[in-house]
Amino acid sequence: MQGAAGEEDGERLLLICELQAASGYAAGNVFGQNVTDTSAASADNRPMTEMILIRHGETDWNRELRFQGQVDVPLNHTGLTQARRVADRMAGESIHHVYSSDLIRTRQTALPSAQLLSLSGVDEAGLREQNFGMVDGMRVADIKAQYPQEWLEWLKFSADYLFTGGESTRSFHARVSDAVSRLAAAHIGKKLLVVTHGGVLDMIYRSAMALPLDGPRQSQIPNGGISRVRVDGEKIEILGWADVRHLDGLPPQPVYEQSRAANPLATSLPLLPSGFGSIKPA
Repeated sequence: MQGAAGEEDGERLLLICELQAASGYAAGNVFGQNVTDTSAASADNRPMTEMILIRHGETDWNRELRFQGQVDVPLNHTGLTQARRVADRMAGESIHHVYSSDLIRTRQTALPSAQLLSLSGVDEAGLREQNFGMVDGMRVADIKAQYPQEWLEWLKFSADYLFTGGESTRSFHARVSDAVSRLAAAHIGKKLLVVTHGGVLDMIYRSAMALPLDGPRQSQIPNGGISRVRVDGEKIEILGWADVRHLDGLPPQPVYEQSRAANPLATSLPLLPSGFGSIKPA
């Protein structure tokens, strides 16, 4: 997607925090038909690896819409509650291993589930968030003031652009793909709980849906949301995406909408049908 940054009012290019009403995230945002068999096997009965993917709980920097990147930011009170709610949802799951990135916000999110399942969490650095280099930890308004040209370049969402000292989306995607493939190959036929970051989940979603790396995010990825995929080699099948039924009653989430950052006139991501479903990429 090409950047649309020509608005006279630069403030309209800020990343938007829409404190959504209760309907802001449809419970179990997914596509497709109901899933009745979630065993980790392909249509021809070849064993696959199932991954339950969790975005880390909320941090204060999420609420401030900072570029967290690889800065080690802990969960806030809401994030810790989200982590406990995720653990409650994992109680009935037959999970064999728990993985998280090596950043504290994912480790804190994984801990209640690991304790409930009597499993030890394992750090996987390949699951870290994208490295934004010189702007890691900065608010958008500060980035625009200090690095105006770099900000306009970033708004083009080119797969090969990177902030100084950072990581391009293309390099980031390769790192995430390698980590997912390694975990899947090491645990064929098993079910893994994988706690990671919004950017990592975006890369997995794009791979599953055969979407280009250029352009803004095209999926909802709420803090504490639960997504499910099957992995067979390099093929990823989405079973369910952004399930937040367990987060009912918690404060509305801050929403980071890349499409509206690039184009203030763009519409929000559409809400998807409620209920669990499946996506089988073309």
